[in-house]
Amino acid sequence: RPGLWDPVRRWLGRTWLRLFGWRIEGEIPDASRFVAVAAPHTSYWDFPHMMAFGFATGQYISFLMKASLFVGPCGVLFRSLGGIPVDRSRSGGLVESVAREFERRSELIVVIAPEGSRARGEAWKSGFHRLALRAGVPIALGYLDYGRKTVGYGPLYWPSPEGDEALLASFYADKRGRHPGQETPPRLHHADR
Repeated sequence: RPGLWDPVRRWLGRTWLRLFGWRIEGEIPDASRFVAVAAPHTSYWDFPHMMAFGFATGQYISFLMKASLFVGPCGVLFRSLGGIPVDRSRSGGLVESVAREFERRSELIVVIAPEGSRARGEAWKSGFHRLALRAGVPIALGYLDYGRKTVGYGPLYWPSPEGDEALLASFYADKRGRHPGQETPPRLHHADR
């Protein structure tokens, strides 16, 4: 995918982050295929900031969107930004569908916000964890910390069948979303494991 537009993408991403006061920290994972957690997720602003981070660091990140949104010019735009259309009406089909994308591609970074929505919930959805296990890829702990205005990745790790909740809780304990009262605790929803 790298091409002539890479310097422009990097400039756009860095300019966006600078304008909004964000600072990149940490290392970019040394892997061509992984699932990236995006947390905490409490605001519509999380998406453009995360995309800018991808642009600024030269990553081609992908994200999941309802297939019904991929029509006409919007479909072209979403695909060019890394969107992967998914049919959420099929139970259990999401993990299999995205796992097949990992099988097809030699390079793929899929960013998933496990909180599922911007409102506070009881626990994270476990789809990101099940996807990484099914696809045989590691997980990178990505974050947008509005408290310190930093964006980056924590450790890259291989998921265990148990869920790695202690690691998630420890890593995200000091990361704040734009609306801290809407953060969902980083523990996995047991019903959808």
